[in-house]
Amino acid sequence: MEQLKLIKKAKAGDKKAFEKLLSLHSDRLYRTAFIYTGNREDALDTVQETAYKAFLSIKQLKENNYFLTWLTRILINSAYDLRKKQKKDVPFEYISDLPSNKNERIDEHIDLVRAINELKDNQRDAIILFYYHDLPIKEVSEIMSIPENTVKTTLQRGKKQLKNTMKGAGYNEGKVV
Repeated sequence: MEQLKLIKKAKAGDKKAFEKLLSLHSDRLYRTAFIYTGNREDALDTVQETAYKAFLSIKQLKENNYFLTWLTRILINSAYDLRKKQKKDVPFEYISDLPSNKNERIDEHIDLVRAINELKDNQRDAIILFYYHDLPIKEVSEIMSIPENTVKTTLQRGKKQLKNTMKGAGYNEGKVV
């Protein structure tokens, strides 16, 4: 409820309210940016660019309830813009979720992250939003601007591709072959 008040204030031009909104979602924004960019500096640049773009266009937000969806979409587009600018495909690592004290689990996780990086952009987006962020299909659909059934199909194809890639790397149903 408080978030909706902050959004209304931010849309009215209240800079402090906008800062509070960003602060509320800063961890999630950073983690998402890190997945797409692969390193701390680029992730921070992406979050900063997202904040700037969001601040300039906050008045264009049509539905206040979808603020986070709108902000995530800006972030993903900013991350892709940065990757295009760098003209290289940067592998990413999702370090905050690495299991502790088990080398084979760490190796498996790193292989999974690399496999996700090899997916088509739309499959990678769907997998990250649905599985890493636990967003419902409807919200993933809105962020990606595609129908819900297309999200389901994209997830299914992405999971199949991941399974094949992981099997090729020596993993079978989560176990090393």
